[in-house]
Amino acid sequence: MNVPDIIIAIDGYSSTGKSTFAKLISQAFGFLYLDSGALYRGVTFFALENGMIEGTDRIDLGRLIPALETLDIHFEEGSKTFLGKRCIEDRIRTLEVSSSVSPIAAVPEVRAYVDRRLREFGERGRIVMDGRDIGTTVFPNAQLKIFMVADDQVRAQRRYDEMVAKGETPDFQEVLDNLKERDRIDSTREVSPLRQAEDAFVLDNSDMTLHEEVVWIRGLIQGRFDIRETRWLWVWPLR
Repeated sequence: MNVPDIIIAIDGYSSTGKSTFAKLISQAFGFLYLDSGALYRGVTFFALENGMIEGTDRIDLGRLIPALETLDIHFEEGSKTFLGKRCIEDRIRTLEVSSSVSPIAAVPEVRAYVDRRLREFGERGRIVMDGRDIGTTVFPNAQLKIFMVADDQVRAQRRYDEMVAKGETPDFQEVLDNLKERDRIDSTREVSPLRQAEDAFVLDNSDMTLHEEVVWIRGLIQGRFDIRETRWLWVWPLR
């Protein structure tokens, strides 16, 4: 399907499958995929590694904010997250990072840093980006906005299974509690809170396969941009 050179912004709650869905879209349409959450996780990993976080929410802003001026978090090898020359893709997906990323993401200077990096990437156009404020703050003029939701138990199970697959031994209740706490922090923070853009289309994928999500986005794009082509690049479901 010949999709125009648009920006697709995908927002939503934790573990709704935003990144997986965005990657599917990028593969199917030949778009550049950007994971905004990975940048926030990268900053969180950097802060944890350098002793800038005590507990889960006490942040040494006196050290972190100046460090942002030279902090080099970027993507290589497709969409893997790098800190300088180190690949930190696996390190940023741990529960330790997940437990501290929301307080870090609530820091205005951190949000400004990530937004600046994202807009630099976005200058190329023809991108799909997921996060929590992409359609409301980073790219409010994106031509297509999607807001993803899913049942709490479903989201927690997905996150739990992902961690088990990596050899971790998480506690399901702890994973569920972590998701709910992140939802609370993300939705109530003062700067760029998580919310649905007025012109966003809602995708509740609680009971959907990835194949069904692809069918959904196909129909949405065809209707939105009056595309009559029927040829479609199918992507095998990953879930």
